[in-house]
Amino acid sequence: MECPKEIVSLMHSYLDGDLQPDEELRLKEHLRSCAACAAHFHELKKTVAFLQYASHVTAPSSFTATVMGAMPKERKTVWLRRWLHGHPLLTAASLFLLLTVGSVASSWGGKGSFSVSADEPVIIRDHTVIVPKGETVKGDIVVRNGSIRIEGTVDGNVTVIRGEKYMASAGQVTGEVEEINQVFEWIWYNIKEKASRALQSLE
Repeated sequence: MECPKEIVSLMHSYLDGDLQPDEELRLKEHLRSCAACAAHFHELKKTVAFLQYASHVTAPSSFTATVMGAMPKERKTVWLRRWLHGHPLLTAASLFLLLTVGSVASSWGGKGSFSVSADEPVIIRDHTVIVPKGETVKGDIVVRNGSIRIEGTVDGNVTVIRGEKYMASAGQVTGEVEEINQVFEWIWYNIKEKASRALQSLE
């Protein structure tokens, strides 16, 4: 026979001190006739008594410090990982910049071959690019691992990477002339080039 749910409700009301005399009489009669409910009520009373006792127990003042001291130490890499997870955009930008600088710096260290980006009319002799007197090169000239001698006119910028430039007295350059012979100059040049290409692709 299943006991009515009202009996459990009466148990809780009794323990809370909210039971009317007629309800208390009904509960006691039921507990005398039902061993299962009597056992359950006994366990409830024990739980309430324990909680009342435990509410007066206080931890020692050094408890928190002792527990924290016993915990394993956080590894130094954990704070970095936590910070990286908290700042994903900054992490991605930093990683991109680090990889870009690393690849550019490594390409500077390797021995590159001579190359020139210029249209006619230039003359190339033994890793030296010559803009002849009386000639005009329209557009930018980039010389890698070589030198340039300008006797005519360059209608654009001149960039010499790991080399030297020579300007004759009659030579003219309408744009900027830049020599890149240091790794940091090389890195800055590549960053500017990539940014310029990215902006051109957006237009």
